[in-house]
Amino acid sequence: MLIPHREPDLEETMLPPGYQRILAAVRQAAGPVMARHVGEMLGVDVSVRAKLEPLRGRLVRLVDRGWLRKLPDGRFTTRL
Repeated sequence: MLIPHREPDLEETMLPPGYQRILAAVRQAAGPVMARHVGEMLGVDVSVRAKLEPLRGRLVRLVDRGWLRKLPDGRFTTRL
């Protein structure tokens, strides 16, 4: 599995570099962020939906594996 499930003894260095950059961008934000804001932080052309959707998919994959948390309003934040 490319993106492992988060476990207490598993460090984020086990993630691929692109996913590490996404986690770092979410952490740097002042609070919960939308995928568009993360894309801006990473230099993705957010005006093109076809470039933003793959990033949103990566964010959701990190949520599914326990690395991030998705709020009901669609914003992403780090786990507590």
